[in-house]
Amino acid sequence: MTDNDETKTSEIKISTETFEEAFAKTRDEKYVLRLYVAGMNPKSVQAIDNVKRICEEYLPGKYQLEVIDIYQNPIFAKDGQIVAAPTLIKELPLPLKKLIGSMANTDRVLLGMDIKSKDIKE
Repeated sequence: MTDNDETKTSEIKISTETFEEAFAKTRDEKYVLRLYVAGMNPKSVQAIDNVKRICEEYLPGKYQLEVIDIYQNPIFAKDGQIVAAPTLIKELPLPLKKLIGSMANTDRVLLGMDIKSKDIKE
């Protein structure tokens, strides 16, 4: 084995270790979510229930969910650049993601929030 081959092997080992460490961190990362709703109408209540159910099923103990009523706190709608409600924002882990709608379609929410990828079937 040449010095060049040993260097490549060492680089691959370091790269693999770095990837495995990063992957382990993402599995333990906490999701920080904000759900913006407009009052406590049936659509808002349904969105809150759906997001809570999804979080409990797919992220038990690994999420922080804040529900913000933009009728009671309109400044939050402006700061969060909310144009429609309900809107779910995943702040962490990065990248930031926004999802608008009823949150009734579990797969859509999971994909939209990067909780589940398209190629994984559970």
